[in-house]
Amino acid sequence: MTARPRLLILTPDYPPAPGGIQLVSERLAAGIERLQTRVLTLATPGAAEFDGAHAAAVHRVDLARLPHAGRLALLNASAMREALRFRPHLTLSMHIVASPAAAAISRSLGVPFVQYFHAEEIGARPRLAAFAALHAREAIAVSGYTAGLVRAAGAAGARITVIPNGVDVPVDATPEPVDRPTFLTVARIQERYKGHDVLVRALALVRAQVPQVQWVVLGDGSLRPGLEALARSYGVDGSIRFLGSVSDEQRNSWLRRTHVLAMPSRLPAGGFAGEGFGIAYLEAGAYGKPVVAGNVGGALDAVIDGVTGMLVDPLDELAVAEAITTLLLDPELAGRLGAAGRVRAREHAWPVIVERVQSVLLELLAPSAPASTGGRPHRGPARDAA
Repeated sequence: MTARPRLLILTPDYPPAPGGIQLVSERLAAGIERLQTRVLTLATPGAAEFDGAHAAAVHRVDLARLPHAGRLALLNASAMREALRFRPHLTLSMHIVASPAAAAISRSLGVPFVQYFHAEEIGARPRLAAFAALHAREAIAVSGYTAGLVRAAGAAGARITVIPNGVDVPVDATPEPVDRPTFLTVARIQERYKGHDVLVRALALVRAQVPQVQWVVLGDGSLRPGLEALARSYGVDGSIRFLGSVSDEQRNSWLRRTHVLAMPSRLPAGGFAGEGFGIAYLEAGAYGKPVVAGNVGGALDAVIDGVTGMLVDPLDELAVAEAITTLLLDPELAGRLGAAGRVRAREHAWPVIVERVQSVLLELLAPSAPASTGGRPHRGPARDAA
């Protein structure tokens, strides 16, 4: 039996820590079957229990006492030692902060590396993003919008493939009853671009036409106190349920119960980064729920306007309120959009997405794959996320 090629995944972000990059990293590590995969990541509370319950081979670097920058530097140093032990045929960097190590491994061992791009990290570190894209054999962007950010950061010659994020499709998506018209937001209350503040203002307008409406907010973060104060100032705090961080099971229960998912993400000040894709939109679709999203950024890849949801100006609370109100008062329209969202979620199921990533990796290991790194022309169309 022929041994499988070895893949080393480098990521500072991995479960049980919460977050989108963590989820993508774990789904790839667990789902890629035609390569022997090992993950190098940081230690985090609960990691031993998580790793023991999952099949992926994970090596964690315990750097908890160091400041964040120091942890990333030593993660990169540890990556080279791990590569010398594991001898990978290919390295996958899930965050640009791991790209220096991936590039060093590529030079030392003569193996290609692939760089994942999400969105927010590009705006935070544009020079490092350009370095990662230009030195990687292949860049994977989660949306056409993210691919554009990579080029805008100075990596216009990089070879980029667009592969969207995936979603866990439930076996049973049967709705559960709820006693009030409900719209839901699932997002950390940590980044202003998610649009929680606009939803507070929109809620006052929705309530004028749907008096019993409630807004259920899943997620927590440093902006929550200010958001609660804003709700009190608008007199809508009695119509909001801030539930904080919840388990996956509780989130899924609310996806069964809600009528609409609303997350009108906008571009941050300066117009760089923001929503790279928006897994929450697909998660809502998996449960047959229509969505209201901003008409900018990665949501343009995740949501089909008028088909799986409504794309609106994320800075206009009137437009946001009108979309939410329309879906709450028109169950036939909401049902039609939700049904299309369910179909789209199946097209983005994690096994489908993992296979697309795996195909890119295996292609790089083929004998005809180009051997040099950096400065390659883009392969294929830039927008490939549908």
